[in-house]
Amino acid sequence: MRVRASISILFLLVLALPVAGQIPEGMTGPFVPNPVGTEAISRIYSPFCPGLMLEVCPSPNAAALRDSIHAHAYDGWSADELVDWVLGNYGGQYLAKPPGRGSGLWAWILPPLALLMGAGFVVRVLRRSVRRKDSEEVPSEPSLPERVITADQEARLRSAIREIEISEDPSF
Repeated sequence: MRVRASISILFLLVLALPVAGQIPEGMTGPFVPNPVGTEAISRIYSPFCPGLMLEVCPSPNAAALRDSIHAHAYDGWSADELVDWVLGNYGGQYLAKPPGRGSGLWAWILPPLALLMGAGFVVRVLRRSVRRKDSEEVPSEPSLPERVITADQEARLRSAIREIEISEDPSF
């Protein structure tokens, strides 16, 4: 019975050797994130959670990717190498900050340019509006043509109003 228990323990130890061999050097004891890995993770969108950064994505795949990045960081990779590795495996669209050169330069130029153009448009419209108000002359009294109503016209008007009032009177 003792031999069987000893063989079982030895077998379990042999099975645990590959797991122990996967832990990179410098990662003994409780897990402490590598600052280089943390910096690289903060510069990448998650390929598994659209619209979220990799550092906050709750997906198990994202956790595995973060662990891989930290493991490579403990192996001595730089933050730029880690970011390039992730972008090479998942695509360039996951870079959180566009590069300041080439076609990525447009992402830095267009938003401020659009804001300036919008502000200029608003100023222009407001200036035109103020000019119109200043140039329009508001008459103090409405100018109506003066008409004199004759006594005959006034009598006809009063009788028409009386007929309307009588026809609308709901006397039940």
